[in-house]
Amino acid sequence: MQTPKALGYRMPPEWAPHQATWLSWPHKEASWPGKLDIILPVYARAVAALTRSEPVHINVANTAMEATARAFLAEAGAQGEIYFHRFPTNDAWCRDHGAIFVTRDDAPRLAATDWGYNAWGGKYPPFDLDDQIPREMAAYLDAPCFPTNMVLEGGSIDVDGRGLLLTSEQCLLNPNRNPLLGKAEIEDRLREFLGVEKFLWLGEGIAGDDTDGHIDDFARFVAPCTIVTAVEEDPRDENYHVLQENLRRLQLMTDLAGRPLTILTIPMPPPVVYDGQRLPASHANWYVANTVILLPTFGGPSDERAAEVLQRCYPDRQVIGIDCTDMVWGMGAWHCLTQQVPAV
Repeated sequence: MQTPKALGYRMPPEWAPHQATWLSWPHKEASWPGKLDIILPVYARAVAALTRSEPVHINVANTAMEATARAFLAEAGAQGEIYFHRFPTNDAWCRDHGAIFVTRDDAPRLAATDWGYNAWGGKYPPFDLDDQIPREMAAYLDAPCFPTNMVLEGGSIDVDGRGLLLTSEQCLLNPNRNPLLGKAEIEDRLREFLGVEKFLWLGEGIAGDDTDGHIDDFARFVAPCTIVTAVEEDPRDENYHVLQENLRRLQLMTDLAGRPLTILTIPMPPPVVYDGQRLPASHANWYVANTVILLPTFGGPSDERAAEVLQRCYPDRQVIGIDCTDMVWGMGAWHCLTQQVPAV
């Protein structure tokens, strides 16, 4: 089988035009113990914001779940194109269990890459339904689907569309994902299936992150060769040294031509602790849609500063802050919950 790279495909950056955003409706009580009913209206407000930007596709298990979703979305004022699919899931984290799409200039212009999914190293079984979602999305979109034979979550990588891929050692080199693959082999799979050329490896992720250091919680591309990275300003906080080390690495990195990257910073929010547990609250878990940016906010002074950074990066989009203090009890926010389908 020829790989996507050999066929001319590559993964576009998130800010490239979308034909749609794809989601999986939250339904797993164990992901938000005691808070599922609280987070559903918040989730619906985010979906309503997305419907002003582009069509939205939502995975649901059955008619009852669709009815529940429709009621919450109507209450939130969602308008525009919303499509429901009877693609049952174990959980809501479509960034990680959804297809990762690649594009090319010739037909078929859109293709899906199907990475293995094991719920972040087998932490939260069962995950059999989630692991089927890429193939179901591809079939609905009539897109070729390329099996990769490697475990990878969408939140663990980011690309700039110009050959660079950003990720973390803590996640991709963790033996709970691909124990038989070394770093060189992992890079080779990413190169062949996503069409990238150079790898930017950061170290560890933020405190409380049960995904073993997903990149979308602390460092993201916002333009070719330009990265916004989270920094903790309190030296006493457990994130301080980890994020300073990642910043130091970024400042030494270069693009394909050997030029330094442009590095911007975004503040971390104050710690969010629930039931004695530090949660992975971060403004870096934003999602870029066609006309809006969904920004996780947490009710502190860093909210406005984070919004200002993103508004400068995306002057043609509206930054919409939605409070994720309850949402992050599920260990993720807007980027974790969404997956873009590129326009072709």
